Amino acid sequence: MAFPRASGYANLDQGNAFPEIFSQKVLMFFRKSSVAEDITNTDYEGEISDKGDTVRIIKEPTIVTQSYTRGKKLDVQDLVDDEETLVVDQGNAFAFKVDDIEKKQTHMNWETLAVQSAGYSLRDAYDTNILSFIDASATSGNTYGSNASPRDVGFGSSEEDPANVMARLARLLDDANVPEEGRWFVAKPAFWEVLAQTDSKLMDASFTGEGGSDIRNKINNGRVSNKKVHGFALYKSNNVPIPTGSNATFIALAGHTAAVSTANQIAKTEMT
Repeated sequence: MAFPRASGYANLDQGNAFPEIFSQKVLMFFRKSSVAEDITNTDYEGEISDKGDTVRIIKEPTIVTQSYTRGKKLDVQDLVDDEETLVVDQGNAFAFKVDDIEKKQTHMNWETLAVQSAGYSLRDAYDTNILSFIDASATSGNTYGSNASPRDVGFGSSEEDPANVMARLARLLDDANVPEEGRWFVAKPAFWEVLAQTDSKLMDASFTGEGGSDIRNKINNGRVSNKKVHGFALYKSNNVPIPTGSNATFIALAGHTAAVSTANQIAKTEMT
C-alpha cells in the first residue's frame, strides 16, 4: 500500500512515484527442535537402500555358567542365533510447483525456499514418528505413572519433584543393567518449566556439582543443558506424544541410545 496523502492534495496523484517495495528477505516460520538423532543410534543405516528393505540383526547369544568340580564333564550349550529385524516401513514425500515464468520474473527463489521448508517438514515428521514409537513400545514394567493414574509433577505435598521422577526412571534403567553412558531424558517444555522453578533442587549448584547451574540455558538441537542429571542427557521437545488419558497433561521419556535403531535417507528427488 502506497503512503497515504491528505484529502485535496493533488501532487503526484497517481501514486506511481511511491511503488510498493517487496523485501528480498523472507519471514521464516519458527521451527521445532529435533532430538531423534541424539537419542537413537544409526548403526545399520548404511545397509538400507529403499523403503521396504529389511535388515536382519543377529543378537549376542546368552551363555549360561555352570558349577564345576575337578574332573566333571561339562554340559555343552548350543548357541542360539536369535535375531532382530529393522524394517524400513515408513516414508514421506513432498511436491510443489514453480512455473518457468514465475521462476524467471519473481524476485524470490521459491524453489530454494520450498526445498528448505520441505527438508524441515521431513525431519519433523521423522522426529515425531520416532518419539511416538518409543512411547508406544514402553512396557508396563518400565513406566512410572500412567494415563489413568499420572504423576502430578510439582513441589506441593502431594506432588512429585521432577528430579525425583528422573531418579526413579534412572533406577528402572539400573535394574535392567542399562549402561549409564548414552542415557537420555526427553520431556515437553511444561516439565522443564517446573524443573526450573526456584524450589527445584536443580537450581542448587551443589546438585549439579558445578559452580553455577545452567539448567535454564538451552543448548542446540533441543538439549536443555550440557550437564547430566541422574546420568541423563536432557532434551526438550514439542514432539513428545500427547497422552490419551484425561488426567495426564504430558509425557516424559527416558532411555538409552542403544535401545532404538533408526535409519533415514532421501530415496529420490526429481524435477519435471
